[in-house]
Amino acid sequence: MTKRLNVEEVIGLIDKEADVILPLAAGEPVLLLDILEKNYRKLDNVRVHQMLPIRQRDYMWGEMKNHLSHVSYFLSGVNRKPYEQGTIELVPNVFHEMPRILKKTTKLSMVMAVASPMDEHGYFSLGTQADYVADFIGKVPFILEVNKHMPRTFGENQIHISQIAGFVEHDEILQEAKSPPIEEKDRKIAEFVTADIKDGDTLQIGIGAIPNAVMKMLKDRRHLGIHTEMLTDGIIDLVAAGAVDGTRKFTNRGKIVATFAYGTQQLYDFIHNNPSVEFLPVGMLNDPREVAKEENLVSINATTEVDMYGQCASETVGGRYYSSTGGQADFARAVRFSKYGKGYVCMHSTVKNDTISRIKPFLAPGSVVTTSKNDVDNIVTEYGIARLYGKSLSERAKALIAIAHPKFREELTFEAKKNGFLI
Repeated sequence: MTKRLNVEEVIGLIDKEADVILPLAAGEPVLLLDILEKNYRKLDNVRVHQMLPIRQRDYMWGEMKNHLSHVSYFLSGVNRKPYEQGTIELVPNVFHEMPRILKKTTKLSMVMAVASPMDEHGYFSLGTQADYVADFIGKVPFILEVNKHMPRTFGENQIHISQIAGFVEHDEILQEAKSPPIEEKDRKIAEFVTADIKDGDTLQIGIGAIPNAVMKMLKDRRHLGIHTEMLTDGIIDLVAAGAVDGTRKFTNRGKIVATFAYGTQQLYDFIHNNPSVEFLPVGMLNDPREVAKEENLVSINATTEVDMYGQCASETVGGRYYSSTGGQADFARAVRFSKYGKGYVCMHSTVKNDTISRIKPFLAPGSVVTTSKNDVDNIVTEYGIARLYGKSLSERAKALIAIAHPKFREELTFEAKKNGFLI
């Protein structure tokens, strides 16, 4: 009996009030979602659960109410406005707890995901993904969207044909994430961070101009390891330069490990059939207790504003929700447990042409704390590093004022004294 499904068979596998789980980013199944939307009247209160969607869908706008709706765990550019208009739900989380949250709060009715074509042993690969869906392999029915453009990768993201409810075929080039241009401020921040990175360190590093600038400056290092939630293009050049070999890692020795990849076609080509790269479930890869086994962990993340306590608001902008926690809090905790762990939260000192300081006495009203004052280690701007861990509030205020834009330092000093930060 073939497991290739037609439209009616796909819809027939979706129960009333089902909870359908989708991977994030490039693992999003285009054809399967098209099928759900085009046949939404046949669905009864089905909820789609997903982080970081990459294509805007009508059901996100409440247009299929009582049939098909969207529950988000990390906002992106395609569902931010629907959230603001109240047509979707947003569930707070830290990334490594996503499998646990989904197990506790949903029926786990079905997983729909993109996969590479089946190999001669009957296994599909989830390709760019492991994320939270890999935790459910063999436990929850899967419908796969088989795409010849999805790279075949290794790790705990393999699923056998006996473990799926069925599959459809849809060959579409994967969506790419283009890197923003690197500015002079990014280079200055990267210089401060890379000065602290030693041979043999293991890096968690994300996407964006600052991480890209950091990776460009690390080509002369040796024996670096990679243990990161998101694999990006910058890793490719580090491997080519001989900077990354993972030989001094304490876990997954010699392997680059991540829970998902999102970048350009060059990245997708790099991970295809590459045995040095493994994708692990986020419940394992991002668990601070597991990450902290890397004794020389270096975590590099970004934020939008920091207050005098050292609290980082990384998921809101001006007090309005922009994304979610993701893995920043996971790795901030892991740094604390790691024997020689170092954490860096980076940002430009100002925004809007130097008219607004990102270092403030207090976070903007409505802002959400992502990295707590107790977990924060180092804050970095183009003016230097504020080393906050273990420091008093007064010491923190002085260090943060020193890396603020010069035009705001007098005002920040006044406010810090007024509010009792400086004594």
